[in-house]
Amino acid sequence: MSGKKNDDSKEERTTSDSAKKSYDSSGSDNESDEDTFSLTTLEIREPAPPVYIGTGLVYDEIMTMHKCDWDPDFPENPLRLTEPYKRCCELGLIERCERIESKRATDEEILTKHTKEHLELTAKSVSMSYEERMELCQNYDAWYCNDYTYDASIIAAGTTIQQMNDILESNLTNGFAMVRPPGHHAMESEFNGYCTFNNVALAAQDAINKGVERILIVDWDVHHGQGIQRLFYNDPRVLYFSIHRYEYGKFWPELRESDYDYIGEGPGKGFNINVPLNKIEMTDSDYMTIVQQILLPLAYEFSPQIVLVSCGFDSAVGDEKGEMLITPPMYAHMIHHLLALAKGRVCVALEGGYCIKSLSEGCALTLRSLLQDPCPLIPATVEPSDSIVTTILNLVKVLSPYWKCFKHYKKLESFEKCVFKEVNNSPPLEGVVFQTSENRPEKYKLTGFYPVQTDEVKRKFQCMIENIIDQTKLGVAATRCCYTFDAQMKGHKNTFSLSHPERPARIISIHKKLTQWGLLDRSLIVPSRIAKRSELLWIHNEQYVDKLKVTELMDDESLRDFPHEAGYPSIYCHQKSLYCALLAAGSLLNVVEAVLTNQAQSGVANIRPPGHHAEYNKAMGFCFFNNVAVAAKFAQKKFGVKRILIVDWDVHHGNATQHQFYRDPSVLYISLHRFDNGHFFPGHQDASATFVGSGPGEGYNVNIPWCGNKMGDAEYLMAFTQIIMPIAYQFAPELVLVSAGFDSAVGDPLGGYAVTPAGYAHMTHMLMGLANGRVILTLEGGYNLKTISECMAACTSVLLGDQCPALKKLVPCDSAAITVNEVLLIQKNYWSCLKFKEKIPKVEADLRLPTFSLAPKPKQYDPRKTISCGNIKSSQTKTTSDISDITTTDITDITSTSGLTASKTDSALTCSSDARITYSSLSLPSAKEKLKDVNQSHNDEPESAPEQEIISAMGNLSLDTAFSASQPKRWVDPDDPYDRVSDPVKKIFSCQKPIEPYRSVVYANDPGSPPLSRFATGHDEYVAIDEPVAVDSSQYKDREETIEFPAPPFRRVTRSSTSEAATVAGSSRDANQVTGGGDESLGAWGGSSRPANVLDLVRTQVRSL
Repeated sequence: MSGKKNDDSKEERTTSDSAKKSYDSSGSDNESDEDTFSLTTLEIREPAPPVYIGTGLVYDEIMTMHKCDWDPDFPENPLRLTEPYKRCCELGLIERCERIESKRATDEEILTKHTKEHLELTAKSVSMSYEERMELCQNYDAWYCNDYTYDASIIAAGTTIQQMNDILESNLTNGFAMVRPPGHHAMESEFNGYCTFNNVALAAQDAINKGVERILIVDWDVHHGQGIQRLFYNDPRVLYFSIHRYEYGKFWPELRESDYDYIGEGPGKGFNINVPLNKIEMTDSDYMTIVQQILLPLAYEFSPQIVLVSCGFDSAVGDEKGEMLITPPMYAHMIHHLLALAKGRVCVALEGGYCIKSLSEGCALTLRSLLQDPCPLIPATVEPSDSIVTTILNLVKVLSPYWKCFKHYKKLESFEKCVFKEVNNSPPLEGVVFQTSENRPEKYKLTGFYPVQTDEVKRKFQCMIENIIDQTKLGVAATRCCYTFDAQMKGHKNTFSLSHPERPARIISIHKKLTQWGLLDRSLIVPSRIAKRSELLWIHNEQYVDKLKVTELMDDESLRDFPHEAGYPSIYCHQKSLYCALLAAGSLLNVVEAVLTNQAQSGVANIRPPGHHAEYNKAMGFCFFNNVAVAAKFAQKKFGVKRILIVDWDVHHGNATQHQFYRDPSVLYISLHRFDNGHFFPGHQDASATFVGSGPGEGYNVNIPWCGNKMGDAEYLMAFTQIIMPIAYQFAPELVLVSAGFDSAVGDPLGGYAVTPAGYAHMTHMLMGLANGRVILTLEGGYNLKTISECMAACTSVLLGDQCPALKKLVPCDSAAITVNEVLLIQKNYWSCLKFKEKIPKVEADLRLPTFSLAPKPKQYDPRKTISCGNIKSSQTKTTSDISDITTTDITDITSTSGLTASKTDSALTCSSDARITYSSLSLPSAKEKLKDVNQSHNDEPESAPEQEIISAMGNLSLDTAFSASQPKRWVDPDDPYDRVSDPVKKIFSCQKPIEPYRSVVYANDPGSPPLSRFATGHDEYVAIDEPVAVDSSQYKDREETIEFPAPPFRRVTRSSTSEAATVAGSSRDANQVTGGGDESLGAWGGSSRPANVLDLVRTQVRSL
């Protein structure tokens, strides 16, 4: 489904007169001066989210020629490729993909992860005789080769790498490499488990070589991918996440290292995640629990730049090896949630899967999800098994010292025990014999070592799979998203206070932003209408509706007093208020109808006045009719929808929606709202977590009441992964309605929270996994015009199939963890999906872990060593494998024959081992001499001198002690307009003493935040043209600082006094005060002296020497 408007549909092009007016005259007629001013000052502060480009597909017939010549029944056979491809053709998926031409991996690419001997042996197998191949294969566990193995393996690896590169270069959004032989068991110098070359590991290493810094590898093949684990075990650039059958080590490959306590080593400790499945017949519910409770929280904190999936289907129902019960639609859901990461850059590579029927369907639904089709409905999840709960608690136990996303788990006291007994112990299980280098056989069997199902069992599973296929509805609506808006809703306005936050410009600004981003051209425009009286009476009583009717005939003075006299708090009235309220409710009903009649997959209602505070007999909180409640009743009564989920992320509790459905089990109401212990509007105690519904509706009301800190993306997504999505999947709604208030957004004058447009986009994307994608957003609150327009545009973009914008690494605050924990403890009594919420034993971060049990690990990614500072003579060179004895206090220049990367913190120099290092100690005179040499070598023009040399010479003059080092190659995101190739490379300086005012950067950059934006030197302060990053300088006071010169252009700010600069540099006041919070605080821009960029700034200082 392309998401484009269907020009052949008359109904799609037809709108009511009011809707036409809304499109043509959105900012005209009775717009107030204030509103007009607000609209004309609108600007696009952020680029639109990345648009879906296309899905790549790898398939080559040569890979079907690889087969076992001595065993025609061998499970790893060509049907594993031909049948999935055939099923994708049947569903019309192949023609929608971008075919990737076959590419052979080069020797250099293979040698990044495999030995030369391994590569040469693979190539030699082509010329071997039948007997020689059999003899060769007996040396390896479960591996065969034939005339085509080398070619198939080289193409499988090379094309997987090519697909990954196409994704990184934005030629594709995502892709599926249907390749064989598989790869995730292949080790540095060993064939293993049907695998020749490690396709995914080679692709990951190629990405690293291109400068990608964070790669997530998700491996859900039923066998542990020990090959990938070993190749990246100490590398923090790769987060490896494996879900595999283990049975305490009794399942192949029977390794100790496949258990949960193997979490990496050295700098990679905490970056290897094993999820061992210790029983068979795990279900969709078990896997969904893993995704929600472990995978997504880790992924959001890690913030990958690309996701690689080792996509095995041997956990699927009917597979004789896995013996699990994962349904094909479940793979589509897992892929969907991964697509929210890394701007949708997901590269899928086929691994295992040996039940051809379930493998084929799983591949097809995986590809369908990559193509942005809605997730098929799956049955309601059930209680996860005790076994998987135990595994999750064990994982949290060992990972919590390294990851902050698990901070909501409470720790056991020394005298307490976890109710899941295995959590109190450490592996391994007594009596289990693991494979080791000592007990491995001299020769492996060539055939007969794999499980074989009886004909009866095969028939049973074939029937089961066919029933699943028949029950899985793959229908897609005519368009991805519909939209409604009517400019007549501007008529409701406060003529007594033009500054009232609920003003007409709210919907106009949203409409203009959606137009600017081109989203309306891709949407079905739904005509507006007024709600019928009978429809309103599903929620509101007659007396209330009649009472509002009289306002149409009131004069202005009577309208001013009406809300107070009627007992309607926080309301203003206008003669057109009732008509606008009827128009808002009716227009939302039209959107619901468009979605439930398959005219559109999802919908957006840009309407006002809002509705979630309007009680059945009373207006309040800017609301007249409860639009979302009327819409829910409309869906039930007209279309027979049995289960409706209402998610309310407005910053205020939707009191009226809660009251309306408090006893109704057919509507699950979930609200995230600012509570502050009942002191935030509407100020009712029934907004607390303890109010869960009553009677038959008990448990169907979920309040997530925030208290304390300023909540943002990290906190809201924590609530989604830990509470909302688990409960929603167990509820299994047929329709999702979102009370989309954006007053929790950054910059809102009423909410005071900090959720970003990207954060709302991610929440929307998660909800799209439910109800076959039938998600409808209706506007509630939100009073910062710029923010609400970007928020609604970001959500609409995602509904249209665009990718989620990137988020920073998410770390939730402590008060949010307290709230989430409180809600979980209450709701676990009603939702079995939350049974894992238990206390865990405390584990220290320096937990010593055993080493690998098989062959020694190949040396990969060298751990960095630390050089302590001391006195050393000038211009010395030393080559050593252990450089910990090299010391210096005054390093200003570092070069290396091995591409050394270096940094200096806490009076220490850190660099890679086994490096030949030249270092020099330069005094001030020698630095000037070096600068002179630099200028002479470049015709005395500092502008033409290499950046590295200039900054190296500059370092000793700017700071007490400093050094410069070449940055490692960094991948540039082609979709990020702020990540520019042509910009100067960032340079890092360190000083040994606290930084003085005027002589250094005002504050340092946190590694997880955007580039630093203030630099002070002399009596001038330079500020990045891009918005400053708010960082409290007090946290860096009185300690050594790391200072980053960022790429964005800088402007000069003239200082008014010395004391002002000193205050900025060393103050402990609020971060917003430090940065000034806006252009007004930055003073006058320096005209001719303004440097074009950081390098010009440095060159200006060089000239002064």
